[in-house]
Amino acid sequence: MRRMKLGRKRKNKIYFGLDVQEAIVRYNLSESDSERNKIYQEEIHRAFDKLTENIINTFKFSYFDYGFEDVKNEVVAFMVMNIHKYDHTKGSKAFSYFSVVAKNYLILHNNNNYKKLKITDKLDVLDNRISGGIDKEYVYDLTEELIIYFEKNIPLIFKKKRDIDIAYSLLELIKKRDEIENFNKKSLYILIREMTDVNTVHITSVVNVFKKHYRIVLNEFYEKGTVINENNFFF
Repeated sequence: MRRMKLGRKRKNKIYFGLDVQEAIVRYNLSESDSERNKIYQEEIHRAFDKLTENIINTFKFSYFDYGFEDVKNEVVAFMVMNIHKYDHTKGSKAFSYFSVVAKNYLILHNNNNYKKLKITDKLDVLDNRISGGIDKEYVYDLTEELIIYFEKNIPLIFKKKRDIDIAYSLLELIKKRDEIENFNKKSLYILIREMTDVNTVHITSVVNVFKKHYRIVLNEFYEKGTVINENNFFF
């Protein structure tokens, strides 16, 4: 009768080891789409998928408004898009490199989604105020008076021609807000750069001045119901 040899149970193969790293190197060196696809599907995909799953479960990213599988697939796709950036000659392990890639992507989008959530909360407060007695025309009237205010005061607020051009470009976009599909900071900056051909830093400077005057106008509008003053538009 054969006696069973006792010993420690063999561990499962490491899911992202040196073999996966070597496969990534071969993937990057290959010039054949079919070969790269074969290498990825057979040797890399499982490692990327498992790595992403472990990172999401470990760090508990909670500000995503879609399901776990969708988030995981999104991160894996991002790693594939950036796979060519991995350089094994620099001494970094592929596991460590792509762990950082995945974490940074998740952190960035988790934080952005958190900011969007806070903005949504603020908009909900505004909606509650409107439903509680402030008509939606109130917001429209405020915006229209803001436009009038800035039309009159831009030449007084700004001295440099460059800043005046940026300010009028921004004002023009506010006027056309209903026609702009993505009315957010990034898209506005792109549009203003196209209109004025200036650096982002100059746009930011003008936007910050706009914000200061917006607060002044907002307070005046709340107190008096208007900011229009025939004798003096500038506060």
